[in-house]
Amino acid sequence: MQVLYTAQARATGDGRDGHVATSDGILELDLAAPKEMGGEGGATNPEQLFAAGYAACFHSALRLLARRARVEVSGSSVSAEVGIGRADSGAFGLTVALTVDVPGVDPAVVRELTAKAHELCPYSNAVRGNVEVTLSVAGDGQG
Repeated sequence: MQVLYTAQARATGDGRDGHVATSDGILELDLAAPKEMGGEGGATNPEQLFAAGYAACFHSALRLLARRARVEVSGSSVSAEVGIGRADSGAFGLTVALTVDVPGVDPAVVRELTAKAHELCPYSNAVRGNVEVTLSVAGDGQG
């Protein structure tokens, strides 16, 4: 693979109750374990950061494919829900649910673009086979 860009970030402190910063200083955040996991909450957590990154990356892939197919997707959005829990093996694992919303476009077209975006998106490719990813189209009912 020819690497086009490399992001660098560093975590310090107490892991989930620590601090993260990127090497360029643009992103610098305190972290706190969510209350649902016994933490105090009040700050972001790794799952929120992963959800934000995955949603943005998937939306970019969707928009690229829509442009190629000459489908107007202005006003579109991708929402990501990232869950964390303990697998049967005892190890922690993630789940991801992505919801694509493209107002005014036939849901069948959106489903096709969503499936293709799932094949193109680097996040989808990185987690494939390791993380359960559910795709749905907002207002579709077919998922």
